[in-house]
Amino acid sequence: MGVMIKKPQDVPGSGAPAIIIGLFVAFGGILFGYDTGTIGGILAMPYWRETFSTGYTNHKDGLPDVSPSQSSTIVSLLSAGTFFGALAAAPMADLLGRRLGMVASNCVFCVGVVMQTIATAIPLFVAGRFFAGLGVGLISAIIPLYQSETAPKWIRGAVVGCYQLAITIGLLLAAVVDNATKDRDDTGSYRIPIAVQFAWSIIMVVGMLILPETPRYFIKVGKKAKAAKALSRLRRLDTDHPALVEELAEIQANFDYEMTLGKSTYIECFKGTIGKRLVTGCLLQSLQQLTGVNFIFYYGTSFFSDSGIENSFTVTVITSVINVCSTLPGLYLVEKWGRRPLLLFGAIGMFVCQYIVASVNTALPDSQVANKVLIAFVCFYIYFFASTWGPVAWVVTGELFPLKSRAKCLSMTTASNWLLNWAIAYSTPYLVNGGEGNANLQGKVFFVWGTFCLICAFFVWGLIYETKGLSLEQVDELYGKCSKAWKSRGFRPTLSFAEVQEIQGGMSGRHASLAEIEADVGRKRSVAQMEGGRPMGDEKADYPI
Repeated sequence: MGVMIKKPQDVPGSGAPAIIIGLFVAFGGILFGYDTGTIGGILAMPYWRETFSTGYTNHKDGLPDVSPSQSSTIVSLLSAGTFFGALAAAPMADLLGRRLGMVASNCVFCVGVVMQTIATAIPLFVAGRFFAGLGVGLISAIIPLYQSETAPKWIRGAVVGCYQLAITIGLLLAAVVDNATKDRDDTGSYRIPIAVQFAWSIIMVVGMLILPETPRYFIKVGKKAKAAKALSRLRRLDTDHPALVEELAEIQANFDYEMTLGKSTYIECFKGTIGKRLVTGCLLQSLQQLTGVNFIFYYGTSFFSDSGIENSFTVTVITSVINVCSTLPGLYLVEKWGRRPLLLFGAIGMFVCQYIVASVNTALPDSQVANKVLIAFVCFYIYFFASTWGPVAWVVTGELFPLKSRAKCLSMTTASNWLLNWAIAYSTPYLVNGGEGNANLQGKVFFVWGTFCLICAFFVWGLIYETKGLSLEQVDELYGKCSKAWKSRGFRPTLSFAEVQEIQGGMSGRHASLAEIEADVGRKRSVAQMEGGRPMGDEKADYPI
């Protein structure tokens, strides 16, 4: 295996157009990261606190502020919006298409940004937070959908993983912009960081008006000619090129086969192997949040400060930079090493780091040496997350589902991510802080996150299938024929869905499983070999598998 990720020699055309398009679409992750990252700094700005205060005074500094309940509402309304936005992404992406769905999502997002920018009181600001969250939720579900349906299979993981890289860049930009405007004594202190989001949205909308729709969406809605043109643009091949015709026929045959198994409804998403994949995707996205990464980025500054670490803001900036840089090796390893081993590696690494942080902080709470160890292993933990579970969770969920139900299932897996995001953001202060009714875990909370990381390792071993190098249609064959996740690494596709379609037509309307069809192919090949006088295993079988 070479060091570089290269296009296989037997793959005609060029992967460059699809890769460039996928990387551009990943830019939407900046909206995701920036919008979720900017609010923490805005809530701490003196001018914003005075403007939006309804009479509450912060007892720590004696300055006007919003009350804890108001602050909770302002922060949580974004997560509420993203949850409902993610669920609404499926009908939007299936009705308008993946491309126009992202354009419409950006329009919803901009409505929220306008409301927050012009607000001078909490009600309008909160409403703006909800609509911005609605837009972010829509975008967060449609982007991996678009990327997975357009990227070549040999580099699909790296392309989809760039979405997470863009999210980390957005978080870093939010910290930088907030820090640059926090000392202004006018509305620009908070309006500039909010209004900057227009730039990200406008860039994405203009690009999506130029970029093509996904060929798989056109197949889904019965527009095969447009699908051929879209695929031609992505692969830089003529519409009548044999390789393009074959790829398009495989997509069509796979869709037709899936439709014979059931209609494209939400109920079907919970049945058979699709239901198994949906549970896998929802658990994967939920566990990504339960690793505790957002504890670092939502509450890291205050936690470091409470632990006796000076310059806690600087430490937070450092962790943000590490988050960005550590995502890069993950984009490489997801194609070289694979999804399953990379997730296992990350889960075990995070588990070790979390338990070291929790043990040191608990045993030596007032030690300067312990504080240095805490910072070091938090940074190691971020490396393990950013290079594994950060990008790979989006990669795997983008690959799991068949075309007929892909948008619906992806929207539900993304919604589960946002639901846990909200739950952790809401509950963490009660887990960590002291006071009546609180758990007062302090550094012991890392035992909680570390335990979930250990659960992540068992989850990956038992439920995550290896999908590296497989087309989205071959992933269906994988789930149809391989019953155990730990056996998936040795799987090799042996059937084309064009072949399945041909054989299925001779079964008098009976819907057979892929395993049954493959057995039927094997029997026919044996008969053909015997009739032709050829020995078993001859390469020139009439029915190649």
